Amino acid sequence: MPVTTVQTAMGKLDALESEAIHIVREVAGEFDRPVLLFSGGKDSTVLLHVAVKAFWPGRIPFGLLHVDTGHNFPEVIYFRDRTVERHGLRLVVANVQDWIDDGRMSERPDGTRNPLQTIPLLHSITTNGFDAVFGGARRDEERARAKERIFSVRNGFGQWEPRRQRPELWNIYNGKHKRGEHVRVFPLSNWTELDVWHYIEREGIDLPSIYFAHPRDVFRRDGMLMTAGPWGGPREGEEVLSATVRYRTVGDGSCTGAVESAAATVPEVIAEITASRLTERGESRADDRLSEAAMEDRKREGYF
Repeated sequence: MPVTTVQTAMGKLDALESEAIHIVREVAGEFDRPVLLFSGGKDSTVLLHVAVKAFWPGRIPFGLLHVDTGHNFPEVIYFRDRTVERHGLRLVVANVQDWIDDGRMSERPDGTRNPLQTIPLLHSITTNGFDAVFGGARRDEERARAKERIFSVRNGFGQWEPRRQRPELWNIYNGKHKRGEHVRVFPLSNWTELDVWHYIEREGIDLPSIYFAHPRDVFRRDGMLMTAGPWGGPREGEEVLSATVRYRTVGDGSCTGAVESAAATVPEVIAEITASRLTERGESRADDRLSEAAMEDRKREGYF
C-alpha cells in the first residue's frame, strides 16, 4: 500500500518508516550482495538508522560504501568513522585521491572533485560485486531525482537510462537485472527534507556537528558562503569573515556552501526549514548550478 493512502491510518513518519523498512528488507531478500552508500550526511544516516531497525535485534546483513573525494569536511569524516565503529559495520572506502595519485584521473580546473566520484564509485561496485546499492536520495531534492524510481536499474556501465525504468505499482518492486548490471535503491524517495528532520527529532538520531549553527571562518563565492580548505580559496578579492553558519547538506567542500543560521538544535532547524523558500541543494550546492541538467547529466554517467 503506498504511503499516501496509509497516512490517515498511521502517522506520516510511521508510514514513511514502514515503507523504507519494507524496501530494505525486500532488497536484502532479493539480492545477493547489497551495499549502503554512507557519507555521514543526514540522509544516509537516517537510511542507516532505518536499516538498523529493519533487522533489529540482528545485525545489518550488508556493508557500507563511501566515495571519499578527499575534500570532505573533517567533522563529517569523524562522524562517519565513529558511526561505523559504534555499529560494528563493514566499510569500503573508494578514495578519489588514490585515482589522482596514480594518474588514472586528473584534477579539474575548477578544483571541485564532486564530478570525479563517478568512476571510483562504479569501479567499487564492479570489483566488489555489489548488485544493489542503497542511496539516501529523495525526490524533493532536485528535478532529475524527481524522475527516479525506488528501484533504478543501471546498465553494465552503471548508467541511468530513463526508458528502462519500470513502473512501480503499489509496493511491488522489480529487481530483475542482467549479469553485470546493478540496481540503485532509494528507500527515502518519498520523504521530504522536513520529514527527515522530524524523523531525526523523533528518533533522537545523532548527526555531524556541521549541521547545527556554529562560528566559522567563511568567504563569499557566487552567492554562497564557502569554507577555506585543501580544495582552494579564498581567491584574490574574496574576503574571509567570521559568521555563525550551519550546513543544510554536506558533500565536497569545494562546492558545498554554508548558510547563515542561529539554529543550534533540531527543533530550531525544523523551524528554520519550515520558513525557508529555498531547497537545500539550491541554496548550498554549487555543482547543481553548472547547468540546467547538471544532475541528470551526472546520473546518466553513473552518478546517483
